Amino acid sequence: MSVWEPKNLLSPCLLLLLGERPDHGYELVRRLRPLGIVDGDTSTVYRTLRSLERHGCLCSDWAPSGTGPARRVYRLTAKGRAELLSWLGTLEETRRRLDYYLRRLAPLVADRAEVLGGGSADRHAGGTQR
Repeated sequence: MSVWEPKNLLSPCLLLLLGERPDHGYELVRRLRPLGIVDGDTSTVYRTLRSLERHGCLCSDWAPSGTGPARRVYRLTAKGRAELLSWLGTLEETRRRLDYYLRRLAPLVADRAEVLGGGSADRHAGGTQR
């Protein structure tokens, strides 16, 4: 079971991408993939966009498409920018806690890798050398 849930990062990732530039849903889905957020369920992205818009973090307008029907283009609002900044503090704190955890875990993982025949690559990944 994985405790890490990338879907919990969907809102801040959408705010980040829209802070970089306004965009439509399909393109946002494409831009989320390198962040490891979208796993094929694009409906979650659209629900989250609508929720962020209802809460005043985004606004949207219909824009003509060069090929096909008009597309809804989302833009970050001032409230959305403030929300993005609040995520910065939250994510920095999460990173601090994860770094602390990983520092404590590294010696345990290195010891286990050595017992199982792990090589020097394990020690270079942050483990300890005996």
